[in-house]
Amino acid sequence: QLGTAIGFLLPPVLVPNTPNDIDLMAHNISIMFYGTAIVSTLLFFLTGVVFEEKPKYPPSHSQAVLQTLPPEDYSYKQSIINLFKNIPFVLLLISYGIMTGAFYSVSTLLNQMIVTHYEGEEVNAGRIGLTLVVAGMVGSIICGLWLDYTKTYKQTTLIVYILSFIGLLVFTFTLDLGYLIVVFVTGGVLGFFMTGYLPLGFEFAVEITYPESEGTSSGLLNASAQIFGIVFTLVQGKLTTDYSPRAGNLFLCAWIFVGIILTALIKSDLRRHNVNSGIMNLDVKAVPVDSPVEPESTTLKIQSAL
Repeated sequence: QLGTAIGFLLPPVLVPNTPNDIDLMAHNISIMFYGTAIVSTLLFFLTGVVFEEKPKYPPSHSQAVLQTLPPEDYSYKQSIINLFKNIPFVLLLISYGIMTGAFYSVSTLLNQMIVTHYEGEEVNAGRIGLTLVVAGMVGSIICGLWLDYTKTYKQTTLIVYILSFIGLLVFTFTLDLGYLIVVFVTGGVLGFFMTGYLPLGFEFAVEITYPESEGTSSGLLNASAQIFGIVFTLVQGKLTTDYSPRAGNLFLCAWIFVGIILTALIKSDLRRHNVNSGIMNLDVKAVPVDSPVEPESTTLKIQSAL
């Protein structure tokens, strides 16, 4: 999310609006793209050098249980089938795609929306986007802490969904008031809830799909978000161009309202949390995942809890 925030801030600075000098604009765009390529390449090498395959010790009881299962028992195809048979996950898949796709669409078209009502304010449009994402980073942290403390996954997800809907409505109807400071505030509030929803969706998905692979469920959520994001951006962009930013935003509001209904229908079956709670009272000793010393006894203790 910090990268997204920087992505809002830097492009208007690196590529200022110079419609009378196309060559200068092309030069500035090339500098931005080369810079992005250099940073991406550096991150690629850092990932290969620094990241480890897995931690030395299982980070939780539920992960310790999964590590007792033979790798040959895992089937990616069967995991996909199991996930699509899981009705709560399918509902979350659609609702997550709607919310995140709406966020992608608003982020992509934010500059166009701002400039429509505030001509020549491209730099401030980037700053508003920065405000939106930074507020969302704070929202993500707070929501994460709240989930750790309360374990109220569905309730928190539903409340944040509703507040995102209200935030988008307020942003929509205050965008053309003529006061940029109002847009900064409403954009920050909108970002706090919409971006704060992103980790909630991932955590909720892991809870209701355990013991399926987190990589599979999160990959499907990302795919759903990209599909909805593409569709929403195209439709909202068309509505914004042909009518007004308000028309495009109301289109998103209608879909987010559908997402609220779908989220309310999700059955909150916290499988991972139940496994963790069931093992907490037993003396399960964490050992390195590659340890040749105590894997058998640890496995027996974990299985006895199940």
